[in-house]
Amino acid sequence: QVQLAESGGGLVQAGESLRLSCTASGISRNSVMGWFRQPPGKEREFVAATQGGDRVYADSVKGRFTVSRDNYKNTMYLQMNSLKPEDTAVYYCSVRKNRVIVGMWSRRNEYEYWGQGTQVIVSS
Repeated sequence: QVQLAESGGGLVQAGESLRLSCTASGISRNSVMGWFRQPPGKEREFVAATQGGDRVYADSVKGRFTVSRDNYKNTMYLQMNSLKPEDTAVYYCSVRKNRVIVGMWSRRNEYEYWGQGTQVIVSS
């Protein structure tokens, strides 16, 4: 049984940083772990994903966000720097248990398991 728990959200000012964490159980090193976010009134969108040494980012966060993973702790992180008000959203951790090509990582439907989400609010 896969279980995910996110933490690290909060209220920050534009330009500041936050680090989100997602601790998982029931996954392997082959699992793809991803971050999605859902801004107020909008659809859930891809942010970043990682598996092995590969990382993929949405264009909107490239150069500002960094996804990393500690396989010993089964924890994925999202370091968010230079935050903007448009980064305000509920951030969700997601897992796909088995490997899939990198080109599929941004597709929400490829992920089988989701966390409860953590709120990030960036004030201007």
